[in-house]
This record gives sequence, structure tokens and C-alpha cells, in this order.
Amino acid sequence: MPTKISRDRPLKNDPSPSNFNKFWDSVRAIVQPYWYPTESGERVFSDVIRIWGMLILLIVLIIALVGVTAFNSFVTRYITDVIEEKDYPNFIKTIVVFGAALVCITLLNGFSKLVRKKIALDWYKWLNNHTLSKYLSNRAYYRINFRSDVDNPDQRISQEIEPITSNALSFSAIFLEKVLEMTTFLVILWSISQFIAIVLIIYTIVGNLIAIYLGQQLSKINQEELELKAEYNYCLTHVRNHAESIAFFQGENQESNIIQRRFSNLLRNVERKINWENNQELFDGAYKSAIQIFPYLVLAPIYMSGQADFGEVVQASIACNQFASAMATLIREFGNSGRFSSYVERLSEFSEALEAVSKQPENVSIIKTIEENHLAFENVTLQTPNYEQVIVEDLSLSVQPGEGLLIVGPSGRGKSSLLRAIAGLWNAGTGRLVRPPLEEVLFLPQRPYIILGTLRQQLLYPKTNRQVTDAELKEVLQQVNLQNLLSRVEGFDTEVPWENILSLGEQQRLAFARLLVTHPRFTILDEATSALDLKNEGTLYQQLQETKTTFISVGHRESLFNYHQWVLELSQDSSWQLLTVQDYQNQKTITYNSTENTGITLDILPNNEPQKQLEILTQKAISEGLSHKEMTELTYYSIKTIRSKASKGESITNKDGLTYRYDKDPKVLKWVRGTAGIRAK
Repeated sequence: MPTKISRDRPLKNDPSPSNFNKFWDSVRAIVQPYWYPTESGERVFSDVIRIWGMLILLIVLIIALVGVTAFNSFVTRYITDVIEEKDYPNFIKTIVVFGAALVCITLLNGFSKLVRKKIALDWYKWLNNHTLSKYLSNRAYYRINFRSDVDNPDQRISQEIEPITSNALSFSAIFLEKVLEMTTFLVILWSISQFIAIVLIIYTIVGNLIAIYLGQQLSKINQEELELKAEYNYCLTHVRNHAESIAFFQGENQESNIIQRRFSNLLRNVERKINWENNQELFDGAYKSAIQIFPYLVLAPIYMSGQADFGEVVQASIACNQFASAMATLIREFGNSGRFSSYVERLSEFSEALEAVSKQPENVSIIKTIEENHLAFENVTLQTPNYEQVIVEDLSLSVQPGEGLLIVGPSGRGKSSLLRAIAGLWNAGTGRLVRPPLEEVLFLPQRPYIILGTLRQQLLYPKTNRQVTDAELKEVLQQVNLQNLLSRVEGFDTEVPWENILSLGEQQRLAFARLLVTHPRFTILDEATSALDLKNEGTLYQQLQETKTTFISVGHRESLFNYHQWVLELSQDSSWQLLTVQDYQNQKTITYNSTENTGITLDILPNNEPQKQLEILTQKAISEGLSHKEMTELTYYSIKTIRSKASKGESITNKDGLTYRYDKDPKVLKWVRGTAGIRAK
């Protein structure tokens, strides 16, 4: 779907209280179902216990790591004193302890990172499946395409879920570890010099304020980077999906301009990011260096005056260094947290949109769907999903088993929309739709859906686990004139990019092959033979009739009349008429001849009995006026439309081009011929 980016909307990383609360609501919505499931079926209890056990293990490992690191600072202090005293036996013992502590630090650090990544992987697996379940349930993947505020759902799933889990676990673990380190080494410094500890606390507060400012700017830049990458990725995907059309138009230069424009926007954002990251790195380096120098400035004079031993100076230096390193890491993580918050906002927005499109809007009318073993519309008025336009009004018809119904009408009049209603994709409106279970219906669109899979899976889709022999599949390919397809691939279990190697006509024949394999009871065809020649079209429809399936087709070709019994014509004003194929063709012949040759009289045309009735009604309109029901026989309108036009005072033109108006005089209340119609006569 097209990417829609609004540069005028407020940035999501705006630090106002309302946006901060909204961010934490988004975090809670993502975190809670995994860590604190409250609804039954969200998570298996044993999985929750297992993951909490791993989390507790991670916390224990981090505490142990900080403890051993702090312990090693005392060992370092003791080693320094031993070396200064030249006590070789104690030096050997201490260095062994020091080495063992280093081994423990290495193992604890490595094992804690492993556990952290395992938890993140498990969370990513669950969150991805949870989001996919929402995306593929209740046809949300289809309905969300009508939401212009949600761009690139594919990227949000494939590229923006994993960073949430990995960043969340990484940030949480690092935050806990570094806060513990800073607290521990601050206590150690306090025991050595309270002055140094107090200065560090003040220094930390100032540093945090600067870090928060830098982090906010990077958060805004990261948010824009995500959106610009989505735009750039979409335009490249668009070129791949429409490669043939672009090649026909020789539109490479135009496409290159579009791609370059979006890439330039991305580059400008990257340059801004580089500058801000450079500022942050300079600040981190200066911040860390100043802390490392400070203890020497304070403690060196004390040591030289003999008021402190050299080990204390070394330990204080180590403590300051560890404190500075921990603080710099935290500042860096807070700077990177902007990307995390952007991912959270986008996933939360996507999740909320999926839930919204899956719910039926309240206080709106919908078409009731009844599952039975036949297909019928009962007083159905179908509207667009936003309820802004009526597609067809008061439609009532029933398709008998084994018959074919052809839907015709002007382009954009809603022919395909009726098929969407049958499939349950659109249900805005009123009335009752009776249809078989969707498992018994096969839909063949104008551009067939070609799956990513083997030739066997293409033919068996959507029930790819069906057992069909190679011989049966070869016979089906023969029936749809695709017998040469096997010579182009290595067999039924070959997987190739089918959309690239098959023409649209071959894809349509492949779709018909699915029909012959699955033998559905009901088939819906939306211009399913538009890319085929008349001979191939005739062959396919003849085989369709032989399957005894009940089918509905949408099409414009006159050749389709040969394979259907009924025609449903939709008109521009939401009215409709249902005729046999013979009556429809006769009607069109009458209309055509009356337009092209006014010397031809209608009496000599076939089926003139209905025509005599129309003439009687025409005469009655002059003398007595017509009722709503009688007007329906002169026009293509339903009674409901006739009544509506009468109430609005609108005129109606009948099949012969004569104009009628409704006389609202209480003594008349009839449709009468207009003066324009009388003059035309």
C-alpha cells in the first residue's frame, strides 16, 4: 500500500506529559501480554513460569557480575599494596585470586548476555506470532489497506518487531548492571573520599541533563529515519512489483527520480544523525576523561603527604573509571532509546489499527449473512465500507444450483463490489445475503493470486494438502491448454518465480486449473478470462459448465452471454435489473436499433408481447397516470428508487427516452408524462 508520511504532524517523541503517558501505554500494551498475560489463551502458564525463571536468572547473574567486579577492585588495591611492600608470597596468592575473579567476570558477562539474548529471542518469536495472528485474523490484512494512517505493514512486521525485544532486554539489563555498578563504586569512593563522591554525584546530575537533551534530539531523528527508510523501501518494492509496466513505458528515468528523491531525504536525515551522534560521542569522551583525572588531582597530594596509601589511590581511580564507564554507557543507551521508542510507537499503532479494523463498527447497519446451500440476495442495499456511496439498492435475486449469472454494467458501478459482499469483505448496508460456507466457494479474480510455492501447490491452492496424482494434474493442465508448462520446469515440485515466467493469460488458465482440481460447488469469476482469446475462453467456460458448479461472472465481453442463463445489469443510479440472457440481448437490440434507425418499429421485433404492455402503460400515463409499481415496468428502477425520486420531485426517463414526473396533487399522486416527453413524441 502507498506510504503516507505527514511532516506536519507532531513528533511522537515530544517529551510532553501526554506523549510520555501515551508512550508508556504503548509499552504496556506490548509487554503485558507476554510477561503478565491477563486473558485466557494468551500464554501457556508453563511458558510464563519458564521465562520469569530465565529473567530471575539474568538478574542474579548481573548482580553477581557487579559484585565480583567490585570485589576485584579491592583485590587490585591489595595487589598494589603487596607490590609496594615487595611481599612476593602474598603477591602470588593475591594474583591467583585476581585471575580467578577475572575468569568469573568473563564467564558471568558471557553467560548473562546469552540468557538475555535467549529471552529476547523467545519474546520476539511470541510477539511476531501474536502480531501475525492479528494481521491474518478477520481479514485484517485486507481491511487495513483502507487505513491511510498505517503505512508499510509488511515492514512493521518483518523489520520492527525484533529490535523491540532485543533493545528492551539489552537496555533493561545494561541499565540494571550500570546502575548497580555506579551505586557500588560510589559507595567505595565514599569510603575513600566523601569529597570525591559528592563531586561525582553533582557531576552525574549535570551530565544526565545534557544527556537527556542529546537523547531527545536523537529520538526525533531516529523516528524520522524509520519513516524515511519505510518510504525508500516501498518505492523499491513498487518498482519490482511493476517492473514490466515500467519497462513498457520506458519510465526508468522517472522511477530513478522518485527513488533518488526519497534516498536524498534519507541521506539528509543520516547526516543529521551523524552530527548529533558525533556530539554525543564527544560529550561521552570528555565526561569519562574528566572523571578519570579527578581522583588523581584530589588523592595524589594526600598520598604524597602520607595520609593515604597507594592502593587507595589506585582503587579510587578504578572506582571513578568504572563509574565513568557505566555512566557513559547509560548515556549512550538513553541516546539509542529513541529508536526503541519509535519501534514501540509504530508497533503499538499498527496493533491498535489491526484491532480496530477487526471490530464491527457500532451503530451502523450491516448486511446479515446466512450460510445455506444456495446463493441469494434478499433486499440487499450495498454501500462502500465508509457508508458514503450506495452501490446497489434493494437487490433481490436467487441463483439456482448449476446456473450461471453474469453481472454487467458501466465501469466503476460496483460489479466487483457485489463479489466482495459475497466473500464477506464488504458488509456495509442492509438486507440479507444467503450464501454457502466460503470453504465451498472458489474466487477467480482478474489477476489470479500466484502463491510462493511449487507448481503442485499452485494447482492445489488453497488446499495444498490435497492428495492428487501427477497423472491427474497433467490431465488438468491439458484441459486448460497448459500442457507445455511442464516442459518449461523440472516437474510439479519445482519452485520458481511464477509471476515472472507466466503471462497473465497463462496465470488465468492456471487459476481455472485450480477450479478443475478442487471442484467447488460455487465459483465466482471477476473478469477471469479477460486476458484470453475467445477460443480459450470458450474451452474453459464449457468445462466450467460440465462441473455442474453454480457460478457468477463479472465481465464485459459479449461472448460471455453464451455460458450464462441470467444477466444482472447494474446502472449508474444504484438501480438494477435481472433478465434472462435472451431478454437482455433483445432489449439491447431494441435500444440500439431505436437509436441508430428511428424508422424501425418496435412491433416487428421478437418478443413483442412485453412491448405491447409497455405501449399500454405509455398511453395510460397520458390519461390516468401510473403507480410506482407500473413505473418500474417502464424503467430499470426498483420500487424503492421510484418512491425516493417521487419524494424528491425528480423526473425519470423510461426505456424509450420519454420523461415522467410525479404529480403530488392529493387528488392525483401518480406519475404522468412530462411536457418534454410529449413534445418528443
